[in-house]
Amino acid sequence: MSTKPWHTGKVIRIEDENYNTRRFFIQAHELDAFSFKSGQFVTLDLPIHEQKNKRWRSYSIASWPDGSNVFELLIVLLEGGSGTHYLFNELKVGSEIVFKGPLGFFTLDQPIDRDIFFICTGTGIAPFRSMLNDIQLRNIPHKDLYLIFGCRTKKDLMYYEEFRELEKKLENFRFIPTLSREQWEGRSGYVHPVYQEICRKKMEGMPEGAGGYPASFFLCGWKAMIDDARSNITQLGFDRKAIHLELYG
Repeated sequence: MSTKPWHTGKVIRIEDENYNTRRFFIQAHELDAFSFKSGQFVTLDLPIHEQKNKRWRSYSIASWPDGSNVFELLIVLLEGGSGTHYLFNELKVGSEIVFKGPLGFFTLDQPIDRDIFFICTGTGIAPFRSMLNDIQLRNIPHKDLYLIFGCRTKKDLMYYEEFRELEKKLENFRFIPTLSREQWEGRSGYVHPVYQEICRKKMEGMPEGAGGYPASFFLCGWKAMIDDARSNITQLGFDRKAIHLELYG
């Protein structure tokens, strides 16, 4: 674990994002500004166990750097999860919470000189919300950006309207939510056929195949999705160095 110091923050707002996911807004009131890079995470020290390593829970920062001392976490209630049970049932507006961060290296290199595929499931969308809004607000030059978001049903979608609005403001950005257990007006099925189809279309006519198509893949979500995506991406001909991941669960 990092030697970074622990801080005390205050919960200033809690919002339901969907039926089992909440947005927690935390003010790092000991700091004038909470500085971080989009894609990083914080570790919370929750009063749920005597042993330190059994109290720690890590969550990606869902907001983007804005110079303030407030950051947002997107957290899903896990059945039988002592950490999320505490966060959902004990934490209130005004509660104090101990955290360490920012931590992690799941960040974008600049300049962004290739297409980026952000592939996620569930709350794995959090770091990509941070990255994409950061790109838009700081007007960072970029190529094509694809956010491919896998959920089971419509009620599991998160930040849906926000990303639809971001499509209108952020050039060359496409938001592609796909539902694995429900037919709807959008894409249905798993995330894998989506990026495979886009990549194959981009590679058509390129004599070097994947080697001639510059792209990077950022994966965030459950282990099964990440394992399948890594295998599929390398089978398309991309080098493993083009794959960056953040594992949940």
